[in-house]
Amino acid sequence: MSIPYVSNPLSGGNFMKYAAELFGTFVLVFAGLGTAVLAGSKVGLVGISFAFGLTLVAMAYAIGPISGCHINPAVTLAMLLSKRIKAGQAAGYMVVQVIGAIIGAAVVLAIAKGAQGFVASPDTFGINGYGEHSPGHYSLLAAFLTEALFTLLLVITVLGATDERAPAGFAGLPIGLALTVTNLAAIPVTNASINPARSIGPAVLVGGWAVQQLWLFIVAPLVGGVIAAGIYMVFKGSAETGKARGAGA
Repeated sequence: MSIPYVSNPLSGGNFMKYAAELFGTFVLVFAGLGTAVLAGSKVGLVGISFAFGLTLVAMAYAIGPISGCHINPAVTLAMLLSKRIKAGQAAGYMVVQVIGAIIGAAVVLAIAKGAQGFVASPDTFGINGYGEHSPGHYSLLAAFLTEALFTLLLVITVLGATDERAPAGFAGLPIGLALTVTNLAAIPVTNASINPARSIGPAVLVGGWAVQQLWLFIVAPLVGGVIAAGIYMVFKGSAETGKARGAGA
């Protein structure tokens, strides 16, 4: 009786994919959150938004050929629903993304604590919050809509830009610009999550209300990712139907 071969999810190329996702998420949080925490008072909202966006562009070209550069559980979920990635790999991606984000946030916090009198807060550590913890004191509903709909914008850009019919080699630019735009709009409302891993990183290090409100910044972006995947699949199906009809004419 032969024993069926079961591939090791951490072997060879799979290990490198997970390593790339961990590294990419670490870099995104370290550079983006780091800009907000260490230089936010100097570069402002626009500078912070571009820090996240440009970092994503850089990572898209650096690790995109290895893992696809999801570095966001909402993107990974959308990729799973659109049948571009298998469930096991998607779960692994999400785990390492969260680990990378926590490491990135921890390094930023270690640096920030080097300044005398630093105390982690929504204003000083980029923590995501709603109600009294929102930068503009926006309600829970406003925060949920902001996170879900702007994540939808980012994710559908990722799905479209990385479609097999899209021009090769340019995906990183529109994706990075989409993240920049979403941060520009969402920072005044929630400090801009648009990525559950990015929210988990600083929240678990600070605890308290940051963890209590964390559910919204996990659920809302994932909802946005699900909706984006649904819209994309409808658009893709319509395009393929139209192409088939055209070919048969």
